[in-house]
Amino acid sequence: MPTQREVDEATLRQHVDKIVEGIRANDLEGLKQLYATDVVSFDVEPPLQHEGIAAKLKNWTNAFTFFQAVTYEVRDLTLTVGDDVAFGHCFGRLSGTLKNGTATSGMWVRATFCFRKIDGNWLIVHDQVSVPFDISSGKGVTDLEP
Repeated sequence: MPTQREVDEATLRQHVDKIVEGIRANDLEGLKQLYATDVVSFDVEPPLQHEGIAAKLKNWTNAFTFFQAVTYEVRDLTLTVGDDVAFGHCFGRLSGTLKNGTATSGMWVRATFCFRKIDGNWLIVHDQVSVPFDISSGKGVTDLEP
């Protein structure tokens, strides 16, 4: 019989899978169900901090406006699970066909998720997406692969 931590980890992995499915389907309502209403997001686009579910969904809406068809891939997801908080990190890549018909392989980013169990449900309360940067030029490095 699996322990509660094993059950919770499996649930969190499914949660991340639902993020991937939601992005691929441009399903803002589905994505909305995965985040706490007061989520704080440190995303790749300005400003430094996005607060609340409306701001998080606006980021996804902005991303979807560039694509006819979008794909999201997650690699190397690692989770650490407590009783009512958990965190995970992975690599993610948004790619697909742009509105002008051009296929793009996108770029790999680093992603961190912080989860909290709220009323028995795991929700993302914080996420951060970043790219490494070249300290000498001050520019993001977007051609790295895991």
